[in-house]
Amino acid sequence: GVAEGEGDLNTRLAQLVSKEPVMLFMKGAPGAERCGFSRTIVALLQDQGVKFGTFDILGDEEVRQGLKELSKWPTFPQLYAKGKLVGGLDVVKELIEGDELQGELGM
Repeated sequence: GVAEGEGDLNTRLAQLVSKEPVMLFMKGAPGAERCGFSRTIVALLQDQGVKFGTFDILGDEEVRQGLKELSKWPTFPQLYAKGKLVGGLDVVKELIEGDELQGELGM
């Protein structure tokens, strides 16, 4: 069975990743990033004109650990579109280079 509280966490994660059409789970917040990768991904997304919601995983250890499990992606930042994982900074960079970011995000 599902461990106590785990079902609730999964429900919460599902709601979080779908909160905005594009969601960025990062360390810190735009303008107050707590890691270089988060700062870079925010700059890239803003540069591409992407509107996105953010969540500071440093403020919520449960979400931080839960998302790693959910996405099978061990590091942050993590970018989601329509509730599905797009990837991290490297993936976003590749999508931009290939001019595929907007399509991948369903924009």
